[in-house]
Amino acid sequence: MKVRPLGDKILVKRLEAASKTASGIFLPESAKEKPQQAKVIAIGDGKLLDSGKRANFTVKKGDTIILNKWGGTEVKIDGEEYMVMSEDEVLAVVD
Repeated sequence: MKVRPLGDKILVKRLEAASKTASGIFLPESAKEKPQQAKVIAIGDGKLLDSGKRANFTVKKGDTIILNKWGGTEVKIDGEEYMVMSEDEVLAVVD
């Protein structure tokens, strides 16, 4: 299924949570924290400005971003978990 976000929304997929601590202890599924990094899968058309034009995105498809743990709306597409969020919820882009 192909998904196209609308307006200033982006579709992201969270990166996998760490399964082992830095000291080598394996974490059970219930102890893992939500990862705060995600990969941008798709972007919308851009925010509609007062002038009627669309603002350019500061992120692009394929970027790795840092986001809030509790931001966005989780959705399931073809059995995979994604998040739809506003570009304003993106904290940073990882280079």
